[in-house]
Amino acid sequence: MSHLQSLTGHTVLVTGASGGIGAAIVERLSAEGARPVIHYGRDRERAQALLGKLGGNGLIVQADLSRPDGAFALWRDALAAAGRIHAVVNNAGIRSEISIDADPADWRAVWQKEFQVNFFAAADLCKEALVHFKQEGGGRIINMASRAGQRGYAADAMPYGATKAALINLTKSIARSFGRDGVVAVSIAPGWVRTDMAEEFVARHGKDAAVGDIPIGEMAEPAEIAELVAFLLRPSQVSVNGATFDVNGGSYIR
Repeated sequence: MSHLQSLTGHTVLVTGASGGIGAAIVERLSAEGARPVIHYGRDRERAQALLGKLGGNGLIVQADLSRPDGAFALWRDALAAAGRIHAVVNNAGIRSEISIDADPADWRAVWQKEFQVNFFAAADLCKEALVHFKQEGGGRIINMASRAGQRGYAADAMPYGATKAALINLTKSIARSFGRDGVVAVSIAPGWVRTDMAEEFVARHGKDAAVGDIPIGEMAEPAEIAELVAFLLRPSQVSVNGATFDVNGGSYIR
């Protein structure tokens, strides 16, 4: 991969970078010449181990995106450390379960936290990035959405699907509104990806519950998502602006 070097000189902020998909994205971006800004929420050791794998090519920034000011603090610290940010990958996300039979306070708390982490934090980072990109001559935003945001989701995880649908719509608004400013915004909508979140689901419900409706019969690998992210960040890819890339093995309509 190192021979590609198509992103040399680009600094890319990746949220949730210590997790499975985020770490794969960071490794791929580094291999293509970019300097990743590795965001983590709690697991500093994993973030430092990831930076070690990159031979120190990158920066680490901590921020709690569940806090209302978390994304603004992240942007401020990342920009101070990096000087110029060329792209943002909003990858951080949580998935909670709550039943319609739940207590109203519990129901509301889950919805609010899920929207805070999955959508509001991403929207806040987009806001800050757009101001920066307009001043600096452009930039890229990649928002990690989900198949769930397009086809709806399971009864006990409706907040997750709703946050991802909002993220797709935000991406399209940015693409329409800021394309002339040199901004390219894209959504990626995976189905199941082989991560800790997926493995926990399989352990509880069995593999067929996850892949039974995926025509190719397998989850995506984090490296597949990472390769797509790197491709979408290439300077040559401009007309992808506003697109949603389905990475779900053909299960979108099922």
